[in-house]
Amino acid sequence: MIRGVLLDLSGVLYAGDTALPGAAEAVTRLRDSGLPLRFLTNSTRTPKASLLDRLAGFGIALDPDELFTPARAARDRLAAEGWAPHLLVHPDLEGEFADCATDGPPALVLGDAGTGFSYDALNAAFRVLAEGAPFLALAANRVFLDADGKLSLDAGAFVAALEFASGTKAEVLGKPAPGYFRAAADSMGLDLAEVAMVGDDAEADVAGALTAGAGQAVLVRTGKYQTGDETRFTPAPSEVAEGVAQAADWLLAQVRS
Repeated sequence: MIRGVLLDLSGVLYAGDTALPGAAEAVTRLRDSGLPLRFLTNSTRTPKASLLDRLAGFGIALDPDELFTPARAARDRLAAEGWAPHLLVHPDLEGEFADCATDGPPALVLGDAGTGFSYDALNAAFRVLAEGAPFLALAANRVFLDADGKLSLDAGAFVAALEFASGTKAEVLGKPAPGYFRAAADSMGLDLAEVAMVGDDAEADVAGALTAGAGQAVLVRTGKYQTGDETRFTPAPSEVAEGVAQAADWLLAQVRS
């Protein structure tokens, strides 16, 4: 029985500056059914407030507590351990860490820094790890759908490079980290087995959620989806939908059955 739904953002609800067909209506139908919703993103370039504004512009209004971001998870981890962040993130995201401690032992926090992935920045990050700092990766996705409609290199390659050079394994905070999915389910007062995930990434969203213990996961053929993705990773999706509107149809059918 599905009692809650997790939804990815980019590639599921919107692409760039455009809402995907039926996205706002799908969210409304899921809400009207009484299902609690949480929205999980691996975006590490855009601050939370900007994501909320973007969604509102598409007619999808969220309570801030409904939106889970890797930066939020990193802030919680840093605070719990008393670590001070050494940031290798996009400049637009640096403000999310402005009020973090600066006097504790350092921890490397890496996101999609874009053109900030210079040799000097990567080497500075390596040296922090070489001195024993923990490694927090906001996400480790292989690729993302860029503004030009093509796939671009995501942060995962840089996570792997620094792991290789330093011998330090990164703690991934975004999808597919099981704790990320569990935290969202916990915030709804649900067990993860009662929750369904909807995403366009067959590896991080779908297989990641199912491996973590989600009851169902729907892969949508929008966003970064590539032909054949539904058979590339295990566990396989519970359902494959053309888009979020069809995914909502399937989820609501499960609730009614």
